Amino acid sequence: MTLIIAEAGVNHNGDAELARQLVLAAHQAGADIVKFQTFKAKNLVTEQATQADYQKKNTGKEESQLAMLQRLELSYELHHELVAQCQSLGIEFLSTAFDDESLDFLVNDLKLKRLKIPSGEITNAPLVLKHAQTGCDLIVSTGMATVADIEAVLGVIAFGYLNPQATQASRADFEAAYASNEGQQALRDKVCVLHCTTEYPAPMNEINLRAMDSLRETFKLAVGYSDHSHGITVPIAAVARGASIIEKHFTLDKNLEGPDHKASLEPHELAAMTQAIRQVEQALGDGVKRPTVSEVRNKAIARKSLVAARAIKQGQVITAEDLAVKRPGSGRSPFDYWQVVGQVSQHDYQSGDLIRD
Repeated sequence: MTLIIAEAGVNHNGDAELARQLVLAAHQAGADIVKFQTFKAKNLVTEQATQADYQKKNTGKEESQLAMLQRLELSYELHHELVAQCQSLGIEFLSTAFDDESLDFLVNDLKLKRLKIPSGEITNAPLVLKHAQTGCDLIVSTGMATVADIEAVLGVIAFGYLNPQATQASRADFEAAYASNEGQQALRDKVCVLHCTTEYPAPMNEINLRAMDSLRETFKLAVGYSDHSHGITVPIAAVARGASIIEKHFTLDKNLEGPDHKASLEPHELAAMTQAIRQVEQALGDGVKRPTVSEVRNKAIARKSLVAARAIKQGQVITAEDLAVKRPGSGRSPFDYWQVVGQVSQHDYQSGDLIRD
């Protein structure tokens, strides 16, 4: 079953009550996981780092990333409250760590067993290594990445899984770990790679869902999709294309102030996406082409049989003019048409009778 991650991200706007409402909304929409972002702004950006264009547009103001992100930090105390809330509702709590301190908190204090590496951090080899050395399952987003970038980060992860205590490493070590059977097995067991287009919202002509196929073929790993497009069409299509994880931003109100609200789903849209994904999963089936239970019941109604086109006497040679092909399909198959023509009839038939010869 596809794992659906409702990405609350920073759509709480730094407000504790809004964060709690996002957890409840994710649960009510049927998501499997609600995900936040854990960071200390001072550890994440410099004072000179500027906003992305979409952030300026969506917030309606120009300020440093530092100023923006400081308002969006969640306290450690609130993290504990949100975890408890998730446990009471039966939805998994997940968060993305953007710095070492935040990662240590998620693993050592919150005891998370699954972690998400965001697209912007996959070249941050020291932080990626620390993620892998936790031994947690990893979800790796690949927005902005080349195939070489992805191979490189997977090498770091493989090395980290195989060397949980290592404090020194090199590119050669990462490459060797990636090339080893043990490294490949660790990746298969514990890593899912997400295709992603890092733009908010992502233009449809830049989504490139077929890249999921390339990722699956190239890396032989589970593949999912992190969506930043408008609406729910693309994530549903991604499930039909084999995504094992879907991640989608959501908000309580797209008109709230903040960088990500406008490219997010509102709760009713998140619920519609979840329902559609579950329907697609059912529709995908097991891939074996065979008549279904419903189809077997309809065979006799929808298909046709050989019938007498006119009265036929026992002992008469059956000609083409004596036969017709009509419903129901409970008689002799029309495939036997050429076998029946020229036979001596063993029965009397009235027009419309099923041929039994």
